[in-house]
Amino acid sequence: MTPSEFRPFADMTPDDYAAVGFKSGLEIHQQLLTERKLFCRCPAGRYSDHYHAEILRHMRPTLSELGEYDGTALMEFKTKKEIVYRINRDTVCTYEMDDTPPFMIDEQALDIALGVALLYRCAMVDELHIARKQYLDGSIPTGFQRTTIVGVDGSVPYKDRSIHIIQLGLEEDACREVSDTGHQRVYLTDRLGMPLIETVTAPDMRTPSEVADVAQLLRRIVRSTGRVRTGIGAAREDVNVSVTGGTRIEIKGVPRIPLIPLLTYNEAMRQWNLLRLRDELHRRGITPESFQSRTENVTRLLKKTRFTPVRNAIASGMIVNAVRLHGFHGLLRWTTQTDTFFSREISDRVRVIACLTTLPNIAHSDSPSETLSSSEWQAVKKALGASEDDTVILVWGLDTDAAMGAGEIIIRAKEATIGVPSETRQALRDGTNGFERILPGPDRMYPDTDLPPKRITADRLERIRTTLPSPVWERERWYRELQLPPDVIQPLASSVFAGLFEQAVTEWKIDSTLAAVALIQWRKDLRRSGLDVSVLNADTMGMLLHAGHGQPGVRDGLRQAMRNVASTGSTNAIALPPPASDEEIGQAVSEARKQLAGLTVRKPEKSAEIRMGLAMKPLRGRASGARVAELVGFRKEGAA
Repeated sequence: MTPSEFRPFADMTPDDYAAVGFKSGLEIHQQLLTERKLFCRCPAGRYSDHYHAEILRHMRPTLSELGEYDGTALMEFKTKKEIVYRINRDTVCTYEMDDTPPFMIDEQALDIALGVALLYRCAMVDELHIARKQYLDGSIPTGFQRTTIVGVDGSVPYKDRSIHIIQLGLEEDACREVSDTGHQRVYLTDRLGMPLIETVTAPDMRTPSEVADVAQLLRRIVRSTGRVRTGIGAAREDVNVSVTGGTRIEIKGVPRIPLIPLLTYNEAMRQWNLLRLRDELHRRGITPESFQSRTENVTRLLKKTRFTPVRNAIASGMIVNAVRLHGFHGLLRWTTQTDTFFSREISDRVRVIACLTTLPNIAHSDSPSETLSSSEWQAVKKALGASEDDTVILVWGLDTDAAMGAGEIIIRAKEATIGVPSETRQALRDGTNGFERILPGPDRMYPDTDLPPKRITADRLERIRTTLPSPVWERERWYRELQLPPDVIQPLASSVFAGLFEQAVTEWKIDSTLAAVALIQWRKDLRRSGLDVSVLNADTMGMLLHAGHGQPGVRDGLRQAMRNVASTGSTNAIALPPPASDEEIGQAVSEARKQLAGLTVRKPEKSAEIRMGLAMKPLRGRASGARVAELVGFRKEGAA
């Protein structure tokens, strides 16, 4: 298969993905619904863009226990970033600024994490050990994240097989990024330290759609506990993707599960095309050993250029470096992802590591008409001694940035002779991805010396196990047996109302479809109409359902009562209307006959239905349609 034969996204089949050796796994970060943060006593879940102070820091790497530096930490150090933290005194304390030791781990967060691990059918650890995971991107002011593992080797059922859960971790969340421009990155610290669980699956998914399916399944499982946060940013997916001959690539921070299929398709396509690019380079005789490049300062040659980015850069005192890549002619136009070329691999690396964030940040001779004039390209090529077989790339910036940019161009071009470099990549809105950093290795992890190990007793696990919901797959199977509407099955199975639904159906003998529709669809309809449904919590809905137990016409009365409660925000409106007496039903039917007599009915065969509708109008929520029909003999009268 050649690069041009990689099928469009809509045309790919499971056999196509099998042919390229597609494999994918998930790392899902989910915030827990706790009162406090994980290693301090600050409140959790309070977000605000307001801040009272700023702190400036520069990050530096530290040696691992084996005396080695992590590659990601070294890469971040190369960027020479200034990290600015915006501090709100109501949500951050001195622990998070690494000025005081941590508190013991939050017990509420630990219970929730242990419960989720049990739902995953994990082998539970009997002793927690806190580790430090180094982060030099500035997202954590201390330069490291405290993390621990609570369960390993679990599984969840999917289709005709199981998805292996490698581990479930408990860790603290990072800051919210405000901006990242040039050599300065700004963060808000309100999210910092909030408890997260991290679910890590094996690469058991075989197609992009399966990755999204499993992400939804795991989402439903954790939500079924009712003890995780929901809403924007409460859950974030990292997706690991590889193809045969490629390597594990981590796509970070996928904000929405529906984006996963296109993102993973594009990463599979990217790796496949990078492998074909490597083969083309080898065919041209360019290997890691034979790779050649040259760099020259060509600022003087381009002082009069009409290419705006370079002209403006030189006018502001910047320099322009040119890099010759021997034998690379035409390869910067090599397709990688959808409507994306190899040149963006280089541009991304320059943007992130050399901090040249204003785009375009490079220009290259494989598309000369879009940049310099023909004579300018000839002058630059002559200065570099470039032949027709070579490609020349320009990069501009301040002295150190332009030098760093030229160096990164050479590094990324040489990596192309090897294949697919191990990277962490950023999910982009168009379904493609961009370089974020070198993929971290084990050297960034080391034990935390501030916190002792913590025993996890069998009694504690048993106590947690008794509070857990039934597995969502068992709930969904029961709901299908009850023949509930298909669109309520999955939402109800992962809902905090699942236990109430079971009680309503099994103890109060309420119609299962009515209970499910009220708990899921009607609440959603009220929210869409602009009403605040937070008052319609499990306790309120339990009172509403129980109040309607055994009443005629409960469906309409229940729906109106829900609207009344949501409209007023008060459970004082919870009472359902009293049932109608036979006398009231008779009066309503008599009035309906009179009203019908004054109407012109074009289809006489519809007279019974019209009369029934007129009779039911004043009886909604107070009498069942079957009871009204029985009393007035509609079934016997037919369409009279």
